[in-house]
Amino acid sequence: MAALILFFLYPLALVVQQSFHPDTGGTSLQPYADVFASEGFRHALWTTVWLALASTAGCLVLGFLLALVIAFVPFPGAKAVARFIDVYLSFPSFLITLALLFIYGTTGIVGSFQFLTTPWGVLLAEVTYFTPFVMRPLLAAFSQLDTAQLEAASSLGARAPRIVRRVILPEALPALAAGGSLVLVLCLNEFGIVLFTGAKGVTTLPMLVYSKAILESDYPGACVVAVVNVLISVGLYGLYRVVSRRAGA
Repeated sequence: MAALILFFLYPLALVVQQSFHPDTGGTSLQPYADVFASEGFRHALWTTVWLALASTAGCLVLGFLLALVIAFVPFPGAKAVARFIDVYLSFPSFLITLALLFIYGTTGIVGSFQFLTTPWGVLLAEVTYFTPFVMRPLLAAFSQLDTAQLEAASSLGARAPRIVRRVILPEALPALAAGGSLVLVLCLNEFGIVLFTGAKGVTTLPMLVYSKAILESDYPGACVVAVVNVLISVGLYGLYRVVSRRAGA
């Protein structure tokens, strides 16, 4: 508890405190009024939300399909691929973005597309990096699935799409919810991918914090944006906990 207070709660309290102290001195809500009234903040908030939701949706679909293949389609090296997923989770996000730059960047292999510096490029990078965060709990859930159910469904004439929809998907829902909620929170707070892609016009809340603190030296404004970002993340996590508890997950 002492370590938690010292290394997390105390710095967070300082950020909250600074958000109520404008550069003119004193304590007021003026930093919040200034930030909320700015067009840049509203644009960054919208960009953060739609990128996080779109990335999460892409990760859920792609992660579910890839996990299905790894878990239920026999092919040489399936176990090695599953182990690589664990290693992949330790990679920093900027490393994956740098690899994509070598392919889709202005001097990359297919540089003529040059879309990595657009919002769609950021979306591609986030889906590429965060999909394994969905696959890992799915693979764990699939490993505990009773194969007798699949054999029984197949013997009764059910085709693969129906088996996935009626047998596998219901068992995978808790893992999908866990992986999706984690990816959503991570995407809301992602900084390295947006920074390394250099996407023009793509300013998320973490990028806005960086811009205000480092480039503009507006520390109260940066703290306000940081507080908003934390509240959104905590709120989404709390919503996930309520939904999962009611669903019995």
